Amino acid sequence: MRLVMNEPVERMDRPYARRWWALLVLCLSLLIIVMANTALTVAAPDMTRDLGLSSSDLQWVIDGYTVPYAALMLLLGAIGDKYSRRGALVLGLLVFGGGAVFGYLADSAATVIAARAVMGVGAALIMPATLSLLAATFPRAERAKAITLWTATAGLAIAAGPVVAGALLKNHGWASTFLINVPVAAVALVAAFVLVPPSKAGHHDRIDYVGGLLSVVWTGALVYMIIQGPHFGWDAKAITAAVVAGAGLTAFVLWELRHPRPILDVRRFAHRRFAGANLAVALFFLAVFGAFYYLTQHLQFVLGYDALATGVRMLPLAGAVFAGSALTGYLTPRVGMKWTVSAGMVGGTTALALLTRIDAGSSYGDLVAPLIILGLAIGLALSPCTDAIMGSFPESELGVGGAVNDTSLELGGSLGIAILGSLLATSYSDHLSDATAGSRLPASALATAQDSVGAGYAVAQGIGDKARQLAAQAAHASDPQQAGQLKAQAGQLAEGARQMKDAVGSAFADAVAHTSLVGAVVLGVGTLAVALLLPRGTAPEAEPAEDEEKELVGSGANQPG
Repeated sequence: MRLVMNEPVERMDRPYARRWWALLVLCLSLLIIVMANTALTVAAPDMTRDLGLSSSDLQWVIDGYTVPYAALMLLLGAIGDKYSRRGALVLGLLVFGGGAVFGYLADSAATVIAARAVMGVGAALIMPATLSLLAATFPRAERAKAITLWTATAGLAIAAGPVVAGALLKNHGWASTFLINVPVAAVALVAAFVLVPPSKAGHHDRIDYVGGLLSVVWTGALVYMIIQGPHFGWDAKAITAAVVAGAGLTAFVLWELRHPRPILDVRRFAHRRFAGANLAVALFFLAVFGAFYYLTQHLQFVLGYDALATGVRMLPLAGAVFAGSALTGYLTPRVGMKWTVSAGMVGGTTALALLTRIDAGSSYGDLVAPLIILGLAIGLALSPCTDAIMGSFPESELGVGGAVNDTSLELGGSLGIAILGSLLATSYSDHLSDATAGSRLPASALATAQDSVGAGYAVAQGIGDKARQLAAQAAHASDPQQAGQLKAQAGQLAEGARQMKDAVGSAFADAVAHTSLVGAVVLGVGTLAVALLLPRGTAPEAEPAEDEEKELVGSGANQPG
């Protein structure tokens, strides 16, 4: 049997002694790449004001991270399998940290978008490497528990991002939300060499680069279409991306079916457990990312919380994820993933259904129960799905397995923000138009207010500022008649500002309720599909075929004697 490296090694049936410390490094690496997106949601207003970003600029600042991240994961996961999974993690941390420094120094929309794209490339290296290293380091008996902690970390990162960003924005500019990633990445990088064992596949077959490049083309084009179409209209760019995505996917599937060693054996999607788990991950993150997108806006704009307070109020979700993860660790081995995943998806649907009750008079208290239920649902459903996906791949393809799981997650999240975000914007605009019908406000102001909830409150504030200016002029006017006219105009404007503010808040709350209803219907239908797909029982349908050469994980200096 050939060894994969020239260091002392230990077989997978003799667990690596520092595996739980290694898991801490993997979770730390996961934490920063998830927080890179959620932190930006609260830093975006400051960035927009400082750099003068248009709505298109801001959208691509957010999504410039997503396109390379989703597109490159499968190819980079396969490269990590062949050459070095730990090497992929280390290189990813270096690239991610370099992109963060670039973002900190950026002074224009173009440079910020470029920095985010570099960070996305780093994340595409890191994300599959964390899962493949986890699966390679832990024996099968402990893998589900390790994946549960990995999933819980992702849930924590979703809520922790706004908290960290909000704390930084109290005394620092938006650029600090980039720089905070650098010391964390540096610690994870050093710890990776000390605590994470070297690992790569036990065979040396050539990588299917044609399949890998086709995966980059169709996934990148699909994510671009998802972003471009709903947000900016179905113009030539979006339609071209749709055509490229469709043609690329077709070519990818045909190529993979004929290739003797495909980068991804697409026949796996014929297996119910694998297909159901991927569908569940995509649908869940469609709902979670979509809900997170509009709930953070509701907390900041409608309820008036600052960035830090908004982040703190999302923490019940993170705590509930940990509780749900502990619960699924107990239940799944006893009742099977079909029931825990289905229960989690029912919980997610219930959380979205509760958000349909949001209206203009709702307070933060009305959001607590949906946040807790959604967090419990995430913890309950996602760990078994990730374990099922990773368990469908042989040891030589763990990086590819991690990439498949993470691509499902990222595609679902992108769809959630694009579809539910677009629906939210349309619903808000329609509700605001109805609420301000017949008002005396200028048509230009109403059109601006319909663009977004932030623009609506900015218009109301502008009208209020004008009213205060006229009131001040009236107080200093020497002519009583002129003072009276100015005072009357100020009163009208002040009333208009109040009406606009109330209308914006009411319209956005109604839009949240409407969007949540659509999200609940989508996730509810998806729940039925997943429940039908997933087989009964606690054991996998079939164990994946073993490689001719069993994978070995190096211990070297990392393994205590």
